[in-house]
Amino acid sequence: MKPRRKLFSVTIKDCKVETFCSGGPGGQHQNKTQSGVRITHTPSGAIGESREHRSQHRNKQAAWKRMGESKPFQMWARVEAARLQGHKTVDELVDEAMKPDNLRTEIRGESGRWQPVVPGELRDSDEQGVI
Repeated sequence: MKPRRKLFSVTIKDCKVETFCSGGPGGQHQNKTQSGVRITHTPSGAIGESREHRSQHRNKQAAWKRMGESKPFQMWARVEAARLQGHKTVDELVDEAMKPDNLRTEIRGESGRWQPVVPGELRDSDEQGVI
């Protein structure tokens, strides 16, 4: 089996970390301490939030895990890994598919049938072309 190599890493420095009062049942302790944590991974927009533990440290761990398991982060990680490995992005694939060589233009002729148009032959007098 081929050994894995690390393509990129994401650290807490790549994210925005916010703390807040957890609120809810639990009395004065929850209402006075900033134990809730929300972590936002800026490049992907993924958010992980935790408020169920009394400790900010444990909530930070849980929020980090949730952010990493979220769909936006997973999708961003796949795209980033593909980009770093030299694969084409979706935008590049679309641009390639939309090159003029890959498009076929037709117009409806006088007989009512669709006829291919050779590039440069379409005139203003011809009917509307459909791609």
